[in-house]
Amino acid sequence: MQIVDTHIHLYAEEFDRDRSALINKAISNGLSRFYLPNIDSASIEPMLNLERDYPEHCFPMMGLHPCSVNQNVKAELTTIREWLDKRPFAGIGEIGLDLYWDKTYFKEQQEAFARQIEWALELDYPIVIHVRNAFKETLELLAAFKVLPRGIFHCFSGTLPEAEQILALGKFKLGIGGVLTFKNSGLDKVVQDIDIKHLVLETDAPYLAPVPFRGKRNEPSYILEVARKLAELKSMEIHQLAEITSQNAEEIFKKA
Repeated sequence: MQIVDTHIHLYAEEFDRDRSALINKAISNGLSRFYLPNIDSASIEPMLNLERDYPEHCFPMMGLHPCSVNQNVKAELTTIREWLDKRPFAGIGEIGLDLYWDKTYFKEQQEAFARQIEWALELDYPIVIHVRNAFKETLELLAAFKVLPRGIFHCFSGTLPEAEQILALGKFKLGIGGVLTFKNSGLDKVVQDIDIKHLVLETDAPYLAPVPFRGKRNEPSYILEVARKLAELKSMEIHQLAEITSQNAEEIFKKA
C-alpha cells in the first residue's frame, strides 16, 4: 500500500527533535511521497534541506502563503519568482486568501494570489490553494481567469454546494485531512456525496491532527487515520482508497 500526502509542513520547527524518526516511520507505514508547501522566504531553506535529505520522498513547492502577505509582499514575491526561475518545483503553493486572522492586507493577498496563479499558468505548475473565511472571494478571483491551472483546494472543510462549485471549475481536487475525523465537522456527510476521483489525502502536519490525536502535534503517519475514515465512508478497503487517492494526487503533481 502506497499513500501520498499532498500537504505537509515537515520542515516546521515542531519536527526538529524527531523529524527523521517520524519520516522513516511514515515510509515504513506506506507513505511514499510528501508534498511540501512553502510559506514564505524564511521556510525555503529548511524545506529544500529536507528535499536534499529525502529526495525520493519529499517534493517542495514554491509560493507565498496569504498569512505571510504584509508590507513586504513585493520583496517576498520577488524571492518566490527568483526561485521559480532557478529550478523546478512540484507546484506553486501554499497560496490563496485568508480573512480569518487579519484583513489588513487583503488587497495585497488578492494581488499576490492572482500573480502566483499567472506564474502557474506560465510554468504549467499546479497550485495548492489555502482558503479560510474567504470562499466567495476566492471563487470570484478564480472566475477572472479564462484558463485556470490544475490544483488542490487544501484542507477542504466546506459544504456540499461549495464542493460542487469547486469541482464545476473542472481543474481541482479537494484535499481531505484530519477535519474529516472531527465529530461535528459535517465533512463526513459531505464526502459521501463526492466521487472519490475528486479527493486527495493530506495531513497539514504539524497542524489539524485527526481523532484520536486531535489537539496534539499532527504527525506524518496520522494520515492513516484519515485514510481509514474515508475508506469507511466510501465502503472501500483502505488499500483501494490509498491507490485511488494516490493516483488522483499524481494527476495534479504529474511533472514532479
